[in-house]
Amino acid sequence: MKQTKTKSLLTLAVLGSFAGVAHAQSSVTLYGIIDEGFNINTNAGGQHLYNLSSGVLQASRWGLRGTEDLGGGLRALFVLENGFDINTGALGQGGLMFGRQAFVGLKSDSLGTVTLGRQYDAVVDNVGPLEVGTQWAGYIAAHPGDLDNLNNTYRTNNTVKYTSANHAGLTFDGTYSFGGAAGDFSHNQIWSLGANYSNGPLVVGAGYLNARTPSASGGMLNNAGTIATPAISAAKYPVYYGYQSANTYQVITAGGAYVFGAATLGVTYANVSFRNLGAVAQSGFTNIYRKGENATFNNVEANFKYQITPTLLAGVAFDYTDGGSVDYASSGSNPGAKYYLYSLGADYFLSKRTDVYITGVYEHASGTDSTGKDAVASINLLSASNNSNQFTARIGIRHKF
Repeated sequence: MKQTKTKSLLTLAVLGSFAGVAHAQSSVTLYGIIDEGFNINTNAGGQHLYNLSSGVLQASRWGLRGTEDLGGGLRALFVLENGFDINTGALGQGGLMFGRQAFVGLKSDSLGTVTLGRQYDAVVDNVGPLEVGTQWAGYIAAHPGDLDNLNNTYRTNNTVKYTSANHAGLTFDGTYSFGGAAGDFSHNQIWSLGANYSNGPLVVGAGYLNARTPSASGGMLNNAGTIATPAISAAKYPVYYGYQSANTYQVITAGGAYVFGAATLGVTYANVSFRNLGAVAQSGFTNIYRKGENATFNNVEANFKYQITPTLLAGVAFDYTDGGSVDYASSGSNPGAKYYLYSLGADYFLSKRTDVYITGVYEHASGTDSTGKDAVASINLLSASNNSNQFTARIGIRHKF
């Protein structure tokens, strides 16, 4: 009888310990966005194009995020986020299951957060939210070709990321992505640093991004499954397609916004450089430019939005990109392309989770683009124009869950 009683007490103790683990504070949330709309493109390679497209204002997605309280101000966390096209059901980001984000890590209230996986870089985190393309205008208003990645076209694989705790409105973060090449630690590596300060009506941010061999396997310009696919040609990304032989892709960027009443005025600046051209084999373009040349862009955006009513927002923006100049291998200097981008839009909220919106974007190009040809207008992620002008308009609906 005494032995039976002892076994029972041990059993209760063991079950009690498991019950404590099972009831630790934790949560898993299913979330998502469905964005769909009708578009007109006045010059898609010389033709008018009318079509439905998914995920312009915000990319259509679903995801799972979870946390577990480990005690002492420490939590485990994870995010798995999938992108998709609502019109075809196809996976986004080049067919990846969780192509938008996929990471796991630990968060301390006082020390910050460390995560590992496929993640956003510090430029996206700290300056991206200040660009009009991530606010009310969508990716069609992003800077040409999203050349500075402020619209988050490219994620980073194999990434370790640190994000600080909030220090009186100041946060900072950094990422390092392993290239994974045996015998060459720096091959395909990507790293970034950034900071953000928010205090009352003022928000400012800055970021730096450096990607080695950006067009190579695992590099910045192909890890989203976009640039490296044969279906993407110079006609779609003439802004920088001809510079994929660069050894390094570098972005230096900063921005700010100030809220006064119902209005918000914002500005961003980016210096983007494709460095040491000719270092990576690039079919059709390797010998156009002098080996070792740098192709540098300077981009500035000014944006303004006004909350007309609690449910109606309107905005306007202007973006200018100067492509600089690059020396040809055989003759003279390439004067570089210039792009002028104008955006106008309105967003009406039917509820907290559902809104309808309209956006118009016009682009004008001049000079010589990265392919060595006369620059053509090339609104982000649309088929490029066959001349210097392009206009697109969209009316859409977005639902969040």
